[in-house]
Amino acid sequence: MSQKISKGIKDLLSDANRIVTTVSVEKCISVQKNKNFVFVDLRDYREILKEGKIPGAFSCPRGMLEFWIDPDSPYHKEFFNQDKTYIFYCASAWRSALAAKAAMEMGLSPVVHLEGGFNEWLKKGGAIETVYKK
Repeated sequence: MSQKISKGIKDLLSDANRIVTTVSVEKCISVQKNKNFVFVDLRDYREILKEGKIPGAFSCPRGMLEFWIDPDSPYHKEFFNQDKTYIFYCASAWRSALAAKAAMEMGLSPVVHLEGGFNEWLKKGGAIETVYKK
């Protein structure tokens, strides 16, 4: 018996994008060094090693996000206990939309996501920090 998916990825993304504020690359470039904003890179570490990341961005694999946000989780990261605006991004703004929605539902605020993701950041000439494998 095959599965009958009742809500596909397009629906999930549409729901998330109705709730989550999307911020342009230009706006993100303008606040990139502002201490009131923090960037959260949701891509897999292999993607970061291959392509680099936004300078100063905190790497949080998408699969660990909820565990790292929750202060009652044994995996909690203090990074998610700041009074700052969290700018989530991934490669193309799909994972970041879903992740930002989940983070907002958990109570993290304010959370936005980068329009077009890291790919658009690269196209618009955003700064890149290279990460070397040790």
